[in-house]
Formats: sequence, structure tokens, C-alpha cells
Amino acid sequence: MHVLGVGIATLDIINSVDGYPDEDDEVRALSQRRCRGGNATNTLSVLSSLGHDCSWAGVLPADPESREVEAMLLASGIDLSRVRRLDEGRLPTSCITLNERNGSRTIVHYRELPEYRAEWFADIDLRPFDWVHFEGREPEQLGPMLRQAREAGKRISLEIEKPRAEIESLFGLPHVLLFSRHYARAHGFDSAARFLQSLRASSSAVLPLCFCTWGDAGAWALMPDDLLYHQPAFEVPRVVDTVGAGDVFNAAVIDALLADGDVRRAMRRGCRLAASKCARIGLENLAMADMMQPGEG
Repeated sequence: MHVLGVGIATLDIINSVDGYPDEDDEVRALSQRRCRGGNATNTLSVLSSLGHDCSWAGVLPADPESREVEAMLLASGIDLSRVRRLDEGRLPTSCITLNERNGSRTIVHYRELPEYRAEWFADIDLRPFDWVHFEGREPEQLGPMLRQAREAGKRISLEIEKPRAEIESLFGLPHVLLFSRHYARAHGFDSAARFLQSLRASSSAVLPLCFCTWGDAGAWALMPDDLLYHQPAFEVPRVVDTVGAGDVFNAAVIDALLADGDVRRAMRRGCRLAASKCARIGLENLAMADMMQPGEG
């Protein structure tokens, strides 16, 4: 299947430490690595490893960090022909402190690059694509893009990771909404189930299929007919690295929905692959880990 992802790419600089430092403290990193980040490109990388043809629509400036990240994207098999290249600006960077005691991560993100714009998206021929996945970033630009994809008859997912002004106005446009625990907590909810039920009750629009992940509690899905499903998390003997686990869940859900549309199987696949990711460093070899797991049944 052909998947187009719209969002940002970042350069992630990840320092692994033996316990998170106190404020005004100085610690020595156990290791440091540089890798490509960004929710949409992470999701595309996983989908590519699962056998899909993936393209990215994002922005790359003309700086050394962009060349570094571009090489990583190409190595992951991601097509960059829809990328908008700018002569100015800097690639966003995320400085990540990874606590090796429990796998938690703290991120400091820096960005001065413009978002991918609706007029650029309007130039894309969507006919080759079976699915279009968006990061929920700038609603003013996202609205026209989502409507264009709907008018083209494409299946659409929208990730809602952080609260953003007016983002709720877009909830009726995609076919799948993928919510984070961060977003639900920012709106005062202490469980995914209560958040999804409240979302349905308070929405004036007809909501699509909604997922919400909740870390080691697993994930919930709310169907358009109001049925609520829960998938417990899979056990991780030792949590090593949680960076990108949500992106992995999203990729696995998209992959499963493209295959047969079974929501329960999609949730199980998403939680299983996210657990496999938390047990290893980075996003590499996830497809091999997935093949080694028992069938979905």
C-alpha cells in the first residue's frame, strides 16, 4: 500500500543517563546518539519497514542537519519527492534525556521552521496513495489539506498529540483520530475511556474511529457506533527506550486497518509493536520483531 505522511522531521540528539539529573546538576551521559525524529517521519519509517511504500510531505532547509536527516529518511526507504525545500531556516532539533533506569524520556524541542502549507499540499497528486496520515499541528493549514484528501477519496488519519488552538474543529474530517495521553490529561482526564466518552458526548460533529493510548495501561478505541474497546498493554520485561512508542502504535494501527479494517486486531497490533519498541533502542528491526510474534488470532 502507498502511504503519504504530512508533518515534521527533526534531528534527535539522545543522551542516555543513569537516572534523571536534578535541576542545576551535572551528569555524564552513558551514551549519545543522533537519529531522525518527528512523529510523522517515525510513523512512516515503521510503515516502510512493514512493507508499505511511504512518502513524506514536509519541509527541509538547506543546513547540515537536514542533509543528515535526509540520508536517514532515504535509508528508511521514504520517498522525498513531495518535500518542500527552503534556502533559509534550520531543521528542528530535539534534545532528549533518556533515563536508562526506567526508559522515560524528557524532550527539549527547538523549532524555527515554517509548517508544511496547504498551498504546497494542493500541488500533490493524491491518486497513488491509499492512506494519508497527518500530524495535528497547525489547524489553519491542516483544514484545507484534510478536505482535499477527503475529496480525493483517501483514507485519512490525524494524530492529536498536543493541545492546539482550534484543533478540535478538524475532528470531523479524518476517518481515524489518534489521541495521546498528553492531550487527554491536558484536558483534565485521568483515563482514556473517560476522555473518549466525554469527547463523543461533547462533540457536535459526527466523530470518526478514535484511539487513545495510555502507556502501560494499554489503549482504548471508540467506534463511531459508541462501542468502546480496551486493549491491555503487553508486558515489557525491561523498559529500555520509550522514544517514539506512540508513533509505532500509530503505524501499527494504520498497517492493520489497511489490511482488513479490524479495530480490535489493530489495537492489539499497535500495543504489541509499541511494547517491542520499548524493549529496544530506536525503531530499527521492529518489523523483524513483529514477524517473530505469534499470529493475531
